[in-house]
Amino acid sequence: MSSQPAQPVLQPYPASPRGDFVETQFGEQVADPWRWLEADVRTDAKVHEWVAAQSAFTDAYLKALPERPAFEARLKGLFNYARFGVPREEGGRLFYAYNSGLMNQAQLLVRDAASPKGRVLLDPNGWAKDGATALDAWEPSPDGNLLAYTVQDGGSDWRTMKFVAAADGKPLADELKWVKFSGVAWVGNDGVLYSRFAAPKDGEAFQARNYDQQVYYHRLGTPQDQDRLVYATPDKPTWGHGAQVTSDARWLVVTSHEGTDPTTAIGIAPIGKGDWQVRPLIPDLSAQWDLIDGVGDVLWFVTSKDAPLKKIVRVDLSGAEPVFTTIVPQSDANLDGAAIVGDRLVVAYLRDVKADVRLFTLDGKPAGTLALPGVGSLAGLSGKPGRAGGYFGFTGFTMPSTVFRFSEDDGKAKVWEQVALKFAPGDYVSEQVFYPSKDGTKIPMFVIRRKDAKGPVPTILYGYGGFNISLPPAFSSARMAWLESGGAYAIANLRGGGEYGDAWHDGGRRANKQNVFDDCIAAGEWLIANGVAPRGGLAVEGGSNGGLLVGAVVNQRPDLFAAAHPAVGVMDMLRFDRFTAGRYWVDDYGHPDREADWKVLRAYSPYHNIANGKDYPAILVTTADTDDRVVPGHSFKYAAALQAAQIGDKPHLIRIETRAGHGSGKPVDKMIAESADVYAFLAHWTGLTPRP
Repeated sequence: MSSQPAQPVLQPYPASPRGDFVETQFGEQVADPWRWLEADVRTDAKVHEWVAAQSAFTDAYLKALPERPAFEARLKGLFNYARFGVPREEGGRLFYAYNSGLMNQAQLLVRDAASPKGRVLLDPNGWAKDGATALDAWEPSPDGNLLAYTVQDGGSDWRTMKFVAAADGKPLADELKWVKFSGVAWVGNDGVLYSRFAAPKDGEAFQARNYDQQVYYHRLGTPQDQDRLVYATPDKPTWGHGAQVTSDARWLVVTSHEGTDPTTAIGIAPIGKGDWQVRPLIPDLSAQWDLIDGVGDVLWFVTSKDAPLKKIVRVDLSGAEPVFTTIVPQSDANLDGAAIVGDRLVVAYLRDVKADVRLFTLDGKPAGTLALPGVGSLAGLSGKPGRAGGYFGFTGFTMPSTVFRFSEDDGKAKVWEQVALKFAPGDYVSEQVFYPSKDGTKIPMFVIRRKDAKGPVPTILYGYGGFNISLPPAFSSARMAWLESGGAYAIANLRGGGEYGDAWHDGGRRANKQNVFDDCIAAGEWLIANGVAPRGGLAVEGGSNGGLLVGAVVNQRPDLFAAAHPAVGVMDMLRFDRFTAGRYWVDDYGHPDREADWKVLRAYSPYHNIANGKDYPAILVTTADTDDRVVPGHSFKYAAALQAAQIGDKPHLIRIETRAGHGSGKPVDKMIAESADVYAFLAHWTGLTPRP
């Protein structure tokens, strides 16, 4: 590792005019000199000019990095392998996603009963010249003759729903607008239930807050303005709603939530009566209730009620009142999801952050295990009650997502479509360690590296720590380029995630958010103290809530890291709830308009706590102009503040992707270009030489 890498010439940063905006919040005067950067880049000339200047400046720096060409070349090779999604079977047809390797977007293939090969039903690669229009959700009709699907443009969270015939790919005329955070639930073969918001005002689609989500029914062949309102809660405008229909089409189930907290309310209506008057089954948001499926008048749910690691409850609706029965009690592992396949419950657990799948009869008796190919995590599961066998995806750190066909009778699985690898998995080793955080809590962390990478090597530490989201083993083509070059990659399972159920989540949110930062800092210290990373050779990386994490830990411990990559981060914790979906996040972060919560947020907000007078690591902020989840103003303001601060002479840059959003739907060529930029930057400042 070179202690002083050769530097690209860093000219003075582009101008970021400082405003004089100050407001008093709970007795404190809070300056917000770059509030003008919150305006929409599409409509505000000043922000547009700033973005153009910053992009040109950053692009010139990144192109001059000597490490970049090798990373880009190797990334193209690592992304270039055929990959398959978990298939869905309806009406004798199999529907599944497929990418031959370097396609910008995965195609949707269908395999007819008489054919062993798939044919292309939808090819998003022709939908936009820049490849940034993607196929998102899709759902075949029960008879397999039609497919409903949603289109995502430029990375936005907004979706347009369309329909196509499975036999010949002929599109239907139906088109549904302003769909967001929605599933697709067929009612018979001639209509769907979906969730939408009212059309936003002109110019506000990418920034206005989302309230009053509603469930509608659309009958094929009719215009959207004739769609039937099925469920809404105008007295609770902050609630969101999603609709499901049981596999046997007996019951409509509406799941309601407020924010990102996993607690849910449940409403039900019998499909057959046609009036769909949804009545409450679980009226409040006191626990998590996730529908597994239904058979006749019996529904199965995963719930956290009186079970912080979750259990399975059967609900009998045949009588005057529903009867609730626990059939799979809480165990010592976190219950992560379940499905009914044939006459078995297939129950997925996270046991110390690794997949463990158990089989049960429908009344809860143990019936064996599902054979998994190693240490990793499930990447999808499909199957239905009464139908023999199902499919699941499985992935690990050195195993791209691979689809298996399994029997619910004996749990045996075999590969459905083999994935050809571009590297030798046996050349790598992954280790799980448990390290102490500041308060003594043991935190799990995976460390992956080449077997022949001896001694301390440049290391990336990745974390998230929020929203009940777990980080189990999973494959990344981009990460392999770092590992192939001899670097190490560490993934810390910080508090705030879902790895160990409700208590783990609660231990890292709201007033406990500092625990997440302490966990991450302790991970970095452990990696250096235990000879994984050299001092001066550790980078930290995270996206979204993980971008917030990176901003906070760099402010608190700038000496610990040589480089940092906060991606699409939530950086202004005093205003996050003012835009699009930000209001949902108060469940994890607290309410900025409440004094107790505000004081917690003010103490760690990355934008407000940059520490003048300290030497900061090299920082590459990344965001996208069409991110309407975490609006790019967060990153714009944070980058401007970094560049204005007296925090040393290492570069503090912002990379702004065009026609991209929060991450989903990003075309492969943009993924490769961004990964080459990011890893070249991190390698340059940690001393890693990329594999030629």
